[in-house]
Amino acid sequence: MPIRGCRVIAVEGTQAAGKTTYVHALTAYLREQSVNVACTGEPARTSPFMEDIVLHGEGTFDLVAELDLFAQHFTVPLRAARHHQVLITDKTPANVLALAGLVLDPTEPGTAAVLTAAEEMCGAWMPVAYDAIVYCRDRYDQKAGGDRMREKVLNIQDESDSAIYEACRATGVPMLEMPTGLTVAKRVQWTVERIGDMGLLAA
Repeated sequence: MPIRGCRVIAVEGTQAAGKTTYVHALTAYLREQSVNVACTGEPARTSPFMEDIVLHGEGTFDLVAELDLFAQHFTVPLRAARHHQVLITDKTPANVLALAGLVLDPTEPGTAAVLTAAEEMCGAWMPVAYDAIVYCRDRYDQKAGGDRMREKVLNIQDESDSAIYEACRATGVPMLEMPTGLTVAKRVQWTVERIGDMGLLAA
């Protein structure tokens, strides 16, 4: 069941997989084809908690910051899907769940219970809300462009790739594993062919 008639396609993968660039390229291409499409940005980039931690060096990743980010991955797509035929999302709640499992201390009060609840929520909601997940495995230079939002997770790219992939797979949402080494244009074409075959672009 798509969100109120809007098909939702998520773009997933570890840090510096080229997801955001690809999300905007895919959205632009579909608009040129007269598809009523919208996309979401990466919620971490608008989180005041992540801004404090990453940009201002105030504190570390904690349960409050991760829970706020997790919640945004529900509210942002729900609102963006209104009045659109297709929505392309930059990441999913499963991404936050996976990374939270890597950066949080499960012995801290409430953490294990909240992570268990988050896992159950992903398993319950994502198969209802997401029609497909495109998983990107490319690895670009994480320090390219001076992107400070990646600074605190530079050392867990391999771990996060495995954790994110498994968290997405566990939801049961159909996954399209994109070949590595494609140009942005070829990424878009590859995706359009596959989501077209799935009937996700049908009016």
